[in-house]
Amino acid sequence: MLAAAQQLGFRRNGLARDFRTGARSTSVAFIMGDVSNPFYARIARGAERRLRDEGLQLVSASSDEDPARERALIDDMIERRVSALLIVSSVHDHRFLEPERRLGTPVVFLDRPPDHIVADSVVIGNAAGMGQAVAHLLKAGHRRIGLVGDLRRLSTHRERVEGFAAAMRSGGIADWERYVRADSHDIPAAEAAVTDLLASPEPPTALITTNNRITTGALRALRSRPHPPALIGFDEFELAELLGVSVISHDPERMGEIGADLVIGRLAGSDEPPRSIVLPTRLVVRDSSERRHGLGATKADGDET
Repeated sequence: MLAAAQQLGFRRNGLARDFRTGARSTSVAFIMGDVSNPFYARIARGAERRLRDEGLQLVSASSDEDPARERALIDDMIERRVSALLIVSSVHDHRFLEPERRLGTPVVFLDRPPDHIVADSVVIGNAAGMGQAVAHLLKAGHRRIGLVGDLRRLSTHRERVEGFAAAMRSGGIADWERYVRADSHDIPAAEAAVTDLLASPEPPTALITTNNRITTGALRALRSRPHPPALIGFDEFELAELLGVSVISHDPERMGEIGADLVIGRLAGSDEPPRSIVLPTRLVVRDSSERRHGLGATKADGDET
């Protein structure tokens, strides 16, 4: 029989076996916002490394930041009886996941916290990171600081704008809102937003971008300008050091690792209350943020490199 199976190219169907026995698969689903964004690849790398050690496999899918598509993907993964869900969510109300959680499927939210349910989450200290960036630019003499952000409906965008606003108000800047642009979800939109800001009668002398792709769009808009504004981007990216771009740095791989650890703990039977873990940020100062407004190009004392 074994020889016949080999001749016919038979392969064991693990999914069918799991359905027949009522067991869950060894797969953990990772629902991300955009498969083309390296940020999510780094999260996946960290999660996959930890899950592999426990005999679990990561299965990834992209929602393209579409709430309806996200829900459809989650439903599909649940139908496939995945062991757990890791989600970077664009949905505003997660109560639809509560029945599955009660049935024992671990659900961990990454980068963006859950809404209307209590569940494990691993997020970034967005407000603190923006505060670090604004403080650095204010110290360098800038007062007209622009911000180019992502989709307004995303919680990360809102948190970063709130952190920016609080730091600007603390620095005595009352008219900060006129230099804020949102909904720059891709590189061309970010390039257009920066170009628009710099066409203002009183253009910003410094810019903060709220994720790696928006930073890329900003760099495109600034590439031919002889006297570009100072620039700080949220998220480290592959060529940031080579290009001399200052960033608000954090560790996406660590986010994936911690998310995987939470899943592993829940699968092992942990019934502790849901945890909300906030990862720190660090301002990495490079040449792009050292263009002082009217003060030359010397580094502000005490800033981290």
